[in-house]
Amino acid sequence: MIPWLEVDTPFPDVETALLEKDGAAGLLAAGADLSAERLLDAYQHGIFPWFSEGQPVLWWSTDPRMVLKTADFKLSDSLKKTLKKTAKDPRWEYRFDSAFEQVMRACAAPRRDGAGTWISEEIMAGYCALHAAGYAHSSEVWLDGELVGGAYGVCIGRMFYGESMFARVSDASKIALAHLVFFLRENDVEMIDCQQQTAHLASLGARPISRSDFIAHLQHAICLPPILSWTPITWMNK
Repeated sequence: MIPWLEVDTPFPDVETALLEKDGAAGLLAAGADLSAERLLDAYQHGIFPWFSEGQPVLWWSTDPRMVLKTADFKLSDSLKKTLKKTAKDPRWEYRFDSAFEQVMRACAAPRRDGAGTWISEEIMAGYCALHAAGYAHSSEVWLDGELVGGAYGVCIGRMFYGESMFARVSDASKIALAHLVFFLRENDVEMIDCQQQTAHLASLGARPISRSDFIAHLQHAICLPPILSWTPITWMNK
């Protein structure tokens, strides 16, 4: 059994999360709300929400934890060519935080296979509140004035927690991620939390680490000064 959280109930210790043998590895608790305060508290303790429409809010702390160290980001030859091409084409533009809610809604839209995502209106309200408070950020790719790709996540101190990406044209989500990684690397952010293990993330350089190592890193990183200016940098010298 996992604990049920009321609005004022603190999170349990992450070491009490369910194990693989329990059928829901990493599930820690259910309930509470998705206020900016609750979300910040969760991320500061290595906890994230993930649930489907119609379910209560479910809170997770997985072990191992998938992370992308910014120094380990794999820039493929094909993505390098794409970045070089788009950097020289004035129709392409890269921005941070100019259309945060649009990025979230694009990430929430049904995929080509018809599948939806877990990003509900409740989730969007919570993360838009985090964005308004200066903790949630979007990396955006624009083509001819239209948003064609992006990624969003949460940044506390010098720790970034990735949430979701989308692409409306080929490679646009990878371009958004690349510009985000370059920016974070320049601002001494060593690690991006990817939460779940997938082959796609592994192909970009992400790898699993133990929850204890992840918690130790974030406890240090979240205490560092926040990034005050979010402006994409050129990738050419990276």
